[in-house]
Amino acid sequence: MRILAIESSCDDTAVAIVEEGHRVLVNLVSSQEKLHAKYGGVVPEVASRRHLEVIYPLIELALKRARLTPDKISAIAVTTHPGLLGSLLVGVNAAKTLGYLWNKPVVGVNHLAGHIYAGWLGKAKIQYPLVSLVTSGGHSEIVLTRKMGEYKYLGGTLDDAAGEAFDKVARHLKLGYPGGPAVALRAMAGRPAKVALPRPMLDEDNFDFSFSGLKTAVTRVVGRRADIAREFQEAIVEVLSEKLFSAAKRYGAKTVLIGGGVAANKRLREEVEKRAQKLGVRVIIPDFEYCTDNAAMIGVAAWYQHDPRRDWWYNTNVAVG
Repeated sequence: MRILAIESSCDDTAVAIVEEGHRVLVNLVSSQEKLHAKYGGVVPEVASRRHLEVIYPLIELALKRARLTPDKISAIAVTTHPGLLGSLLVGVNAAKTLGYLWNKPVVGVNHLAGHIYAGWLGKAKIQYPLVSLVTSGGHSEIVLTRKMGEYKYLGGTLDDAAGEAFDKVARHLKLGYPGGPAVALRAMAGRPAKVALPRPMLDEDNFDFSFSGLKTAVTRVVGRRADIAREFQEAIVEVLSEKLFSAAKRYGAKTVLIGGGVAANKRLREEVEKRAQKLGVRVIIPDFEYCTDNAAMIGVAAWYQHDPRRDWWYNTNVAVG
């Protein structure tokens, strides 16, 4: 069974074809990074217009590279929420149009669920309970999964998400856009203990995050940019990993997973792997290309939404919400 998946929740237009729920035949991403760099962040109207320009050529290219015709596609998956409304509408309308023309069912997928299901790529063995950290430009959330398809929200960002804080701090330090890679690169030259920044909500008995105060603290500290970048990154990594493993301990997790754009951060990956080994739990971290927004994860999530009690796929009216 092959799924053609579409992801357009923010500024990247992505199309993938996934087979049997774990094998990626093709995974294409048209980035708008240079387009938005001059603004220091994503401009929604600009993003949706670019999606319109590239989405159908990208779908054609995906089929060509996979050497497939529409009759070889079993279903179409598309991100429906959360995200930028205009961007989501472009992807959903494209999926509905192709579903009608090709007579294929269309499966709506939650973007955050996609980041979790990215961990299933490559037939990863998941043992439950599973505690996942989804951390990106718009989200920092911890989710408990006791069995496939069931999620319990444990906590999340109360203001700025981790990725958003990276972008804003990078802008303040004049490091460039996107902020995550820019801060991480400069942090490599930073010296430890040269500046001090807070670890927000680390002592709170919950799994929520708040990074707006940390962002403000950066604007008030004096020091070399590399030292500030290093300390800021360490603060983010410490808070994210500490909250994740506190949840893992409380709920007896056998597996921890991180996903989303910030999960591509090398320091975070190292810290999570170290703590998982110490706790004795399995850790799942998708490859870098499946951490940032991509359509392969949407195809995998759609595959696992299969309900054997129904006519193979959920085939309801897909709406943006």
